[in-house]
Amino acid sequence: MLPHYRLLAIDVDGTLVDSRDRLTPGTRAALRRTTAAGIRVVLATGRRYRHTLHLVEPLGICVPLVTASGALVKHPADHRTLYKTEFDARLLGDLLAILDRAGYDALLNADTFHEGFDFFRPEKPRENRFLAEYFTLNPGAGRAWPDFFISPPPGVFAGFVMGTRDEMLAIERLLHASLPGQIATHVLRSPRYRGFMCELIPAGVSKWTAVRRLASQWGIADGEICAVGDDVNDIPMIRSAGLGVAMGNAVPEVKAAADRIAPTHDNDGLVEVVGWLIDGN
Repeated sequence: MLPHYRLLAIDVDGTLVDSRDRLTPGTRAALRRTTAAGIRVVLATGRRYRHTLHLVEPLGICVPLVTASGALVKHPADHRTLYKTEFDARLLGDLLAILDRAGYDALLNADTFHEGFDFFRPEKPRENRFLAEYFTLNPGAGRAWPDFFISPPPGVFAGFVMGTRDEMLAIERLLHASLPGQIATHVLRSPRYRGFMCELIPAGVSKWTAVRRLASQWGIADGEICAVGDDVNDIPMIRSAGLGVAMGNAVPEVKAAADRIAPTHDNDGLVEVVGWLIDGN
């Protein structure tokens, strides 16, 4: 018999949605069953806030959205910002200078949802086929910023660069060697894009820190949280939650960190997780 869990933290890509970015009827019904059983639900994703919003209405429940791998938390009912982190201006300048010397442009995120765009970019980005695809798939979502590298925009809580997997792993190593203990990174690939991303957020920030902040406000202990995911930015919450679950399609590092492994996102794995929590299987 499983212990009683009071909060279910769910990754989005590879967990909540299937490989075609769909919420299946089984998943929708399972999450409504979860909230009916008195278990709170939080979505925790690396996606931008705007690109997570469309999932809320089909779920039939309004839940807090932990976005940018924990750097920004908003409530979709009124788009309130519940929490956001922020890069120190000097650190951000150092970070961009390192990337510039390495030949990469970063895209930077600030809490600009109400201003109608999602990321800042240099006025004249370098040629990068992966960023070119990103711009094509996100028309109008970016804002050029003058003196991008000299005087970055204010309020930046996250950013990313794009390239091949090997390139992003090399950038990750370079950044941690150059800025030890000052940033957190994740190298992963969104199913929307061909390129890999190296996510950039301030040190100490993760999906888990954001989920834990919400749980604390609700009087929920770590041991009463179940966290489910499939990629490397899910590892902190999977390791730290009372029950950490890896999807069957998860990368090996996530499976190694998990307490249990569910079926894949294309086989309604989340439905089985909800069964574990409510039926005690």
